[in-house]
Amino acid sequence: MPCYEEPLFRPPSEARSLIFQITVGCSQNTCTFCGMYKGKRFRLRSVEEIIKEIEEIPAIYKPKIDRVFLADGDALVYPFDGLLEILNSLSKAYPNLTRVGSYSSPNSMTTKSPEQLALLRGKRLRILYFGLESGDDETLLRIKKGFTADEMAMLSIKVREAGIKLSVTAILGLAGRGRSLEHARATAAWINRVNPEYFSLLTLFQRHNEDFVRTLDQCTRRELMLEARELLSSLNPARTILRSNHVSNFLTLEGSYPKDRERLVRDVDSAMEKAAGYPGFLDEVPEYTEEYY
Repeated sequence: MPCYEEPLFRPPSEARSLIFQITVGCSQNTCTFCGMYKGKRFRLRSVEEIIKEIEEIPAIYKPKIDRVFLADGDALVYPFDGLLEILNSLSKAYPNLTRVGSYSSPNSMTTKSPEQLALLRGKRLRILYFGLESGDDETLLRIKKGFTADEMAMLSIKVREAGIKLSVTAILGLAGRGRSLEHARATAAWINRVNPEYFSLLTLFQRHNEDFVRTLDQCTRRELMLEARELLSSLNPARTILRSNHVSNFLTLEGSYPKDRERLVRDVDSAMEKAAGYPGFLDEVPEYTEEYY
């Protein structure tokens, strides 16, 4: 059976997936805003160890498994030959497997050629979850992402051209008050360029990243909603599903671009009008935190 070194994270859309932790931690664990893997030292688990876990799933459950998620932070970094062997083992063990997903960092995307990505896609690696965070280079430099927006766009386009779906996340409030609108516009421009299948918004919150948060002049709820509005109105991708339903968000948004663009902007306007009826609410900085590991 799968063995996990906690904490273990997965995207909301992988709630039904069987998870195998093929790496521990994140190979690019320098981002100042992120506290997900700061308590782990990155390492690869052996192919033999993982295949043993795959095969140990009781036979009665194997036909019921149609989705698998490979953890931890950016399992795409796993060496190509080993990753191919793992994917082959998954297909052999689970006859009804339709999709394998993984987090990916820009660092891990550099480790695979277009030809390798296409081969992995053929072995059912069908979706990668990618933390863009911001399309604004000044913000990316401040959070120590390690890559420019242009570099991440080129890597992401390579993934999409290999036929692998991309789910991209960005973070409202990440640039603070000083670059809020620049962050929004640049992020929208990045999404318009790459056209990922999915785009999700989180809101900056505290989880083992207090040193970074203290450096920011944090956005109020009003400023965060104006930032979201600027981003939504600047978005014009060919076809992207948008979600803003993470627990960190105080405003839930969902729709598809381009057809829901105007409606989503109206949703923000309507929410701001309603919030104005609660004195002081819009002028407060959100205080959502996670501290349980």
